[in-house]
Amino acid sequence: VQLQASGGGLVQAGGSLRLSCAASGRAFSLYFMGWFRQAPGKEREFVGAIWWSGANTYYADSMKGRFTISRDNAKNTVYLQMNSLKSEDTAVYYCAARMGYSDRYRYTSEYDYWGQGTQVTVSS
Repeated sequence: VQLQASGGGLVQAGGSLRLSCAASGRAFSLYFMGWFRQAPGKEREFVGAIWWSGANTYYADSMKGRFTISRDNAKNTVYLQMNSLKSEDTAVYYCAARMGYSDRYRYTSEYDYWGQGTQVTVSS
């Protein structure tokens, strides 16, 4: 499967952005999807993840209540809605996919496929 992330940009603190991750290939509905981000000089960190059915979502503590992950399997797309953005949310955001659930979903090594990343810059 190939992943294409989009929707990044420049936004003021307190604003919102919605990122999209479009997947090509079949069986998208069977993939467990994750979002990660990487700020300059820092390691890639977990943002959130969603089951193939969309029934369950998981978030890093610092994103709970501000970020929402959803997916539309008919469109082979997963979304990351980001609200109340802060300057510390500035990073390149990546989507990732793996077949089936893993309880280690917070780790980059658990994912088989990665998108190219989209830059999000939050100005204070």
